[in-house]
Amino acid sequence: MRKIEVIQNILEANESIATQNQCLLDKHKVFAINIMSSPGAGKTSLILQTIAKLKNKLRIAVVEGDVASTLDAERVKNEAVAVVQITTRYMSENCTLIANMISHALQSLPLKDIDLLLIENVGNLICPSEFILGEHKRVVISSLPEGDDKPTKYPMIFADADAVIINKLDLLPYLDFDIPAFRHAAEGLNAKVKFFELSCKTGMGIENWCSWLLNEIKANSQKLI
Repeated sequence: MRKIEVIQNILEANESIATQNQCLLDKHKVFAINIMSSPGAGKTSLILQTIAKLKNKLRIAVVEGDVASTLDAERVKNEAVAVVQITTRYMSENCTLIANMISHALQSLPLKDIDLLLIENVGNLICPSEFILGEHKRVVISSLPEGDDKPTKYPMIFADADAVIINKLDLLPYLDFDIPAFRHAAEGLNAKVKFFELSCKTGMGIENWCSWLLNEIKANSQKLI
């Protein structure tokens, strides 16, 4: 019983800070996306493709979450307006970003000069589903080499997603990945989820993803008026 109470307290505290984060982002009219996936699914590649496609329309910053390296931040730093690295290796929650980490990151970002904040969460499909960060939308990437059973094995992260990206579509001829079955399983958990099938390697499907993103940013801006 005590363990349940402690977990509830942790999640409630996180939610409170996440609310403060979103209020700060809204104050500066910054739209935030929490990008989640297992390792190697293509989070950084999606970020780079998104920046390349939208850099003439939006000022984009990135928060990079990783357990032990700055490799992803190094890849992104020359493309984004600003990049903040969060290394979780020695933190109490090292398998995911939490709202307090984002709160500190926001203090290091020039929010008045940013339109879109892309948050690359730590790579796994369990822990990030538990903690909201103050983001406006949650996106899950699942790549073809992982197999089509991920919504069944990790239901929580798909149930809470606003959008699901099926990445590495260029590999479809070489892999046994049942896209209709994957989508059916995800929709069974979350009937309103938006799907994008794309390849960060070739750029296929990036246009549709970016169009959706622009529409969501516009809709959120109208709410703030």
